[in-house]
Amino acid sequence: MSSVLITGASKGIGRAIAVELANRGHRVIATARRPETLADLPVDQRLRLDVTDQDSVDQAIVDAGEIDVLVSNAGATVRAPLESVPLAEVERLYQLNTLGALRVAQGVLPAMRERGSGRLLFVSSTQGRLVLPIIGPYGASKWALEAIAETLAIETRHFGIKVSIVQPGAVSTNGAEQAKVFFTEDDPYAPLYQQLRALRGEVITAEEVAAVVADTIEQPDPPLRVPAGAPAERALMARKEAPESEPFVLAELDW
Repeated sequence: MSSVLITGASKGIGRAIAVELANRGHRVIATARRPETLADLPVDQRLRLDVTDQDSVDQAIVDAGEIDVLVSNAGATVRAPLESVPLAEVERLYQLNTLGALRVAQGVLPAMRERGSGRLLFVSSTQGRLVLPIIGPYGASKWALEAIAETLAIETRHFGIKVSIVQPGAVSTNGAEQAKVFFTEDDPYAPLYQQLRALRGEVITAEEVAAVVADTIEQPDPPLRVPAGAPAERALMARKEAPESEPFVLAELDW
């Protein structure tokens, strides 16, 4: 069984991944900015790790010991039109969703490279390959994350390191409900916001995503990109088949 470090394990998808991997017998190192939120998880270690803080990342990697697999899951989202979203919020998302993932990967890679083996698994989104209005900043951070992950797959495969990107669509966690929302009174983009639930499509559970992550980790030769669930598969196939000459949306907009 593998030794797996998970970022953002306090809730949602990260928590479900920790439980799934522990149930399958893996040694799980669950991490979060507030490690007390991990107290009830059936894992081997519970560590503080803030992916935006280099010292925190370095200490957690030292405390974790040997790491066979990194599951990079920590992330956040916002709801706002690009015309008016505060740029500080876009920067925050990149620091967490994109640069934070790279920061932790940089921390674990030297030991994996020297050992000649290791896995990096990035929890992305269907929005790493397509866009949804009003969630543009999140999508942009995930497109950037996927570019980083694919580059790492090319750069590190010589050293026996395998990289995968798991892409769920809408997931039944409280992430969307907790997202910061930036709309002005009588916002001209409000009609788009009202259609967002329909645009996100069919919802799957965090446990379904966790099973896909665990299955991918346990594959001897995993694919680079792994859609999580049938809704994600359909959305990504539709994006692939759509013409590149026009913007792609998952459903008809009343706009």
